[in-house]
Amino acid sequence: MKNIAVIGSGTMGNGIAHTFAQYGYNVSLVDLNADALQRALETITTNLDKQIKKGTITDQLKNSTLNNIKTYTDLQQGVKNAELVVEAATENEGIKLSLFKQLSQLCRDNTILASNTSSISITQIAAVTKNPGNVIGMHFMNPVPLMKLVEVIKGKKTTQEITDTVMELSRQLDKIPVEVNDAPGFVANRILMPMINEAIYTLHEGISGVEEIDTVMKLGMAHPMGPLQLADFIGLDVCLAIMNVLYTGFGDNEKYAPCPLLINMVNDKNLGAKTGSGFYKYTTGSKDLVVADRFKKIIKLIQIPGKKGR
Repeated sequence: MKNIAVIGSGTMGNGIAHTFAQYGYNVSLVDLNADALQRALETITTNLDKQIKKGTITDQLKNSTLNNIKTYTDLQQGVKNAELVVEAATENEGIKLSLFKQLSQLCRDNTILASNTSSISITQIAAVTKNPGNVIGMHFMNPVPLMKLVEVIKGKKTTQEITDTVMELSRQLDKIPVEVNDAPGFVANRILMPMINEAIYTLHEGISGVEEIDTVMKLGMAHPMGPLQLADFIGLDVCLAIMNVLYTGFGDNEKYAPCPLLINMVNDKNLGAKTGSGFYKYTTGSKDLVVADRFKKIIKLIQIPGKKGR
């Protein structure tokens, strides 16, 4: 397998493209927005330069990585030679189902169709395709070039051959794959998102403040960053979308009901780091953040842990 197509050039998409290209694969990075593709290439270049500065790659590897990536705004052209397609579009069920239906028509019958979804059912995605046995989940963690875990999710009809292929492919990327069965939130987000949601409830109910809640989890539980800061980095809209999948997927179980504060923040477009404001405020290009005014009267500057993330 040498030819990989990645659909979506956002944070996860460009990270997945970067990783495959760095390990010698031919990558077609596909996005309808040409400007988004240009920003993705700039991000990949910046991240490669950081790797050079840390001494983990050479200038030669940076150049070969960039040469391995071709960009496309036309889906059909982008996937025509793909042996594996990794979808990294918005975490929206309707968008993903529509996209996989198209991919099933455009790709060869033996092409593996993988989704980077963090919560949506692989079985449901596979049901709209011609070959559901070839559909699987490849849930990379952010930032993709650095994080070792790949959650490999088997749908009900995913074949063992496809599963074994994707597990081995993940190892070829120097990742550690973990095989899980299809269920709402899989393993990672079934555990992580209720914890984040409970931290938001703890704030919402006035039990403690943003910095205090995060400090308890960092110092008491040895987490690299607190749950509220992590939620900001994931994106509060993404957190809400995953909580809604868990809530409906487990039969409207109140255990998974998203906190009203989370809903209100998403409605107010305070989505975290990507919008400059969430539980913390963010300055473009800065590694510093401050607790948002609405959560604390005295704003204290605290330092983001270097290169830590989900």
